[in-house]
Amino acid sequence: MEKILIPLHENEVAPRFDLASEALVVSVTRETSVMGQIHERVVVLDTPSGEAMYQLVKSENVMTIVCAGMDKEIFEFLKRKGIDVIDDVCGPADAVLEAYLMGKLAPGQILH
Repeated sequence: MEKILIPLHENEVAPRFDLASEALVVSVTRETSVMGQIHERVVVLDTPSGEAMYQLVKSENVMTIVCAGMDKEIFEFLKRKGIDVIDDVCGPADAVLEAYLMGKLAPGQILH
């Protein structure tokens, strides 16, 4: 199973990973090489912070984060922990997730 996290602001990718008050956590079980079963849920954080978001990443065993931006220090920390970060991504969370699942999402991509 693969887990993806997208920080949210009003159903869009939040401008900052560490300032988002909620996150979309997506679990994907691939049954074929293209698609599989997808389970989505939104998690609301008590206090937006890089530490709170990292604790969510850790507790959910997230392997990939898709975000617009984050501090370089947080980015490097996550990479050292083996978490893939696709950053500088903007757009509605559903369009971003769809592009990711289709293997068509890259850093710097704007989807609107």
